[in-house]
Amino acid sequence: MKVEDLPLKGLKLITLDLFKDDRGFFVERFHRKRFSDHGLPADFFQDNFSRSIPGVLRGLHYQFDPPQGKLVGVTRGRIWDVAVDIRSGSPTFGQHFGVELSGETALLFWIPAGFAHGFCVLGDEPADLIYKVDHPYNSKGENGIAWNDPDLKISWPVQEPLVSPKDAQLISFRSYREAPSF
Repeated sequence: MKVEDLPLKGLKLITLDLFKDDRGFFVERFHRKRFSDHGLPADFFQDNFSRSIPGVLRGLHYQFDPPQGKLVGVTRGRIWDVAVDIRSGSPTFGQHFGVELSGETALLFWIPAGFAHGFCVLGDEPADLIYKVDHPYNSKGENGIAWNDPDLKISWPVQEPLVSPKDAQLISFRSYREAPSF
């Protein structure tokens, strides 16, 4: 297992050991001790599963009560996964980082609390995500920022994405800056 610190402090890209042959592959997606030895969270509250059809874009979501970190991986399909630093005192406040995750690679993306998260499905097949969270979900403790906010300048690799009505109504980054949650 290899853990890479990314340009925005706290974000990490985890490359798992992949054992592949002509029958397929095997990968150990989580090992408490190895995660702990690398300074990663090792005590998660729950696992979540999400399936999205081609063209779907979800986000940018964040949880503030309680703050929630996410360990994101893909088991089928491909996504472009994005984290935006929304920690008001951070030197990288308002900056984002994106990475492609797929069911064919052994990559996980650690997104700690204080980041908004979103993704879009790439290609012509659905994408299945499995992600661990380190605190329970509270519907009254969540919010989001518009995926297409002009101040964030995220280059999403999809044309005319399918966005939920809820995500279409998310606040601007400018509004978030006026009353930050982190």
